[in-house]
Amino acid sequence: MLKELVDFMARALVDNPEKVNVSEIEGEQTSVIELRVAKEDLGKVIGKQGRTARAMRTILSAASTKIRKRAVLEIIE
Repeated sequence: MLKELVDFMARALVDNPEKVNVSEIEGEQTSVIELRVAKEDLGKVIGKQGRTARAMRTILSAASTKIRKRAVLEIIE
């Protein structure tokens, strides 16, 4: 569910949605969501001063709280 949420948000932001790759590493309490995008789309996902990335992390945090799990978003270059 969290993986699909990050995938949806990232595809809406980038110019190359086919190059969006989201993987999830699940632990007992925490899930790490790894987001990879095309090099030219990296700025769109991070945003000015990291605002877009921060907003995505806030939404992810709210969604993960609802399912009583902790999620961390890693944006990989």
